[in-house]
Amino acid sequence: MNGAESVVRTLVAHGIELCFTNPGTSEMHFVAALDRVPGIRPVLALFEGVVAGAADGYGRMAGRPASTLLHLGPGLGNAIANLHNARRAHTPIVNLVGEHATYHRACDAPLAMDVETTARPVSCFVRTCEDVRHAGSDAADAIAAACAPPGGVATLLLPADVAWTPGGRPGIPAPRRRPAPVSPAIVADAARALRSGEAAALLLSGAALAPDALETAGRIAAATGARLLVDTFVPRLARGAGRARVESIPYFAEAAVASLAPLRHVVLAGTRAPVAFFAYPDKPSRLLPDACTVHALATPEDDAVAALDALCDAVGARHATPVLEPRGEAALPTGELTPASLGRALACLLPEGAIVVDEAITGAAALLPATRGAAPHDWLALMGGAIGQGLPAATGAAIACPDRKVICLEGDGSAMYTIQSLWTQAREGLDVVNVILANRRYAILQIELMRVGALAPGQTPGARAQDMLEIGRPDLDFVALARGHGVPATRATTADDFAKQLAAALATPGPHLIEAVL
Repeated sequence: MNGAESVVRTLVAHGIELCFTNPGTSEMHFVAALDRVPGIRPVLALFEGVVAGAADGYGRMAGRPASTLLHLGPGLGNAIANLHNARRAHTPIVNLVGEHATYHRACDAPLAMDVETTARPVSCFVRTCEDVRHAGSDAADAIAAACAPPGGVATLLLPADVAWTPGGRPGIPAPRRRPAPVSPAIVADAARALRSGEAAALLLSGAALAPDALETAGRIAAATGARLLVDTFVPRLARGAGRARVESIPYFAEAAVASLAPLRHVVLAGTRAPVAFFAYPDKPSRLLPDACTVHALATPEDDAVAALDALCDAVGARHATPVLEPRGEAALPTGELTPASLGRALACLLPEGAIVVDEAITGAAALLPATRGAAPHDWLALMGGAIGQGLPAATGAAIACPDRKVICLEGDGSAMYTIQSLWTQAREGLDVVNVILANRRYAILQIELMRVGALAPGQTPGARAQDMLEIGRPDLDFVALARGHGVPATRATTADDFAKQLAAALATPGPHLIEAVL
């Protein structure tokens, strides 16, 4: 077998079942190998940012990696933003990137670039396979790196001649590394902090947000009086009626500082101490008060689930009753369509077991509280802050969980980064309801312009500044855009319209788009 086939057979042997791809000439031997070797489903996307974002959504929901197939350095470059988001979410992805033939690299052909250097900032593993005899073992090493706790993007570069040369052999599956155990001393320190009588909180992310772990954390909070916090953005959160009630750290730094100011102890499980998204004049970068002691119960690399279980016993919380979210009111909204009324409609109609992918940006401030009491569901957020993640992540999540409804809450500006996702949803017949919150502007940037001190006190943005932050003139027509990609679409201008259209879309299999004009 050639090098490409040895890599594909290695992927299959390791249980990788999916390849999101946008190939080019240097990857044609992989295309042929994926055609010959059963076991991997190739899914075409029309832009590499969709490839990476879909692999992220798939990995978050499946709990195992998909592979990607990207064309040389420029293809990788197009995927970087969503690979950055995947890195921040600790999503396992095996990123396969074609490279010029080993002897052709010296020619400095038009598409040549330093692919390894491009890959490193978003990858936990980077390697170029230089010998067909090592192609399978290099692929096995990449898979092991992607799956090592807490998960990451492993990038393997395959030169074209390594792909086409005979002499490859599949790599042998290696034992999976398990999360690192947490010592009893660390558990005891966290228990002392929570029982100190001083204001304390548990701050969770990653594996600590799975349903059972979240319930355990809720018991600990109930027994100790600690606040139960989650990061502002989380890779996957089990939430809704009957799930443990949590507080999200506010996005804006001043609100976060005020919320966290009373704390004297914070116990971290699956995360690190919170920091502001950006620097602002005269505002702190680190959000916890100076008087607060941070207790790292479990880093993202550690076994946060076992650590919470041990902490539950250490504080005597095994039989405590966590505070659970009650079921929200069932009345559908009427009248004006706003993020709040949109959220109430979603809370009423969301089916149990749904997956919500959130890139609503400014709309999220209203959507999150409105849906607290919805039917139990999973919530996937924009981890790295690089917009254009929502539509492709919903695409990948729908492939990972074909028996569950996926709802993508997407800002109109963000949607245009990866609108090609709709074509893949249509081609694959994916059960995704895409809700575009169309406010015709980059609303978050209009807010930030006032917050960062770029304008003098009392000064209003001029016409040129406004032109850079609004996306009207002409207005984007998402109904036409969706239909042009093969996805049925409707437009809602009132809360009544939206509720009816959402109910119809949720009742109909396959992709749909609702343009919610705010």
